[in-house]
Amino acid sequence: MDETWLVAGRERRYDAGMSTAALSEPDLARLLERTSRTFALAIPLLEAPLARQVGVAYLLFRVADELEDAPLWGRDRRAAALASFVRWLDGDPAEADDWLALVASEPPTRDAGCLELLARAPDVLATARAMDGLAGAAIVAHTRRTALGMAEFVARQDERGGITLSNVDDLRRYAYVVAGIVGELLTELFAVADPRAADARPALDADAAAFGEGLQLVNILKDASADAREGRAYLPADVPRSAIAELARASLARAERYVRTLGEARAARGVVMFCELPVRLAVATLDALDAGAPKLGREEALAIVAAVSSRR
Repeated sequence: MDETWLVAGRERRYDAGMSTAALSEPDLARLLERTSRTFALAIPLLEAPLARQVGVAYLLFRVADELEDAPLWGRDRRAAALASFVRWLDGDPAEADDWLALVASEPPTRDAGCLELLARAPDVLATARAMDGLAGAAIVAHTRRTALGMAEFVARQDERGGITLSNVDDLRRYAYVVAGIVGELLTELFAVADPRAADARPALDADAAAFGEGLQLVNILKDASADAREGRAYLPADVPRSAIAELARASLARAERYVRTLGEARAARGVVMFCELPVRLAVATLDALDAGAPKLGREEALAIVAAVSSRR
């Protein structure tokens, strides 16, 4: 196979036999800046090697997310790509031919940054597999879990990719798949990197999934109108929006407890700030939504980032 991709204004060649290499620090930073908002701000708060581990984890999860979300694809192409992606994570290099060929022949998105990430996915996986110790294996294993969970929801979509979640349990299951698992992975990475976090592991594990769930529920509330225009109804029709907001607040309260647990355990300052930043932004966003604003204002968001970062 020999495909030409137009990525970020330049051509990039892809073929099945191309070699892969661990991402350089500049390449990792570039991909994070082009595909994330909060994470690109928060990851530099972490020390090495944890910053690199979390950055690579974010990118690999983001690849799965792009295949699941895929605004230019319908259900069947999303399902085929995710199934191939899981087999590729399992260690079959030939599977890169299948899902990368789908991406190359019909891009799933028009976002140039995301297309660049998809093109560099073999390098992202190579970077994870090259890591010493347990971190790389954990990143791949948890990405596999989320991709399998995403595939369950893609299978329920209509042909054009629309989906309706039926009740609160359904919504919470979706939030767990796409974000709760992230909280569990982060907890594992923190424990591997820091004996103090490892000592607090039981308490952290109790709130890890809620940490991710709270952030995701706020995103779902914030993006509900845009999602509806694309045929995705994540908010159950017979559940008041206020009830989902209360669920989000309950999850965020547990996320705040997660941050306190890290602090009380005297975990690395960067880890505490890394977790505190998205939680504070999510709480402020939920406050803004409850007040009738469409999202958190830029100035308030920047003030929160500055307040957290200044304690480094």
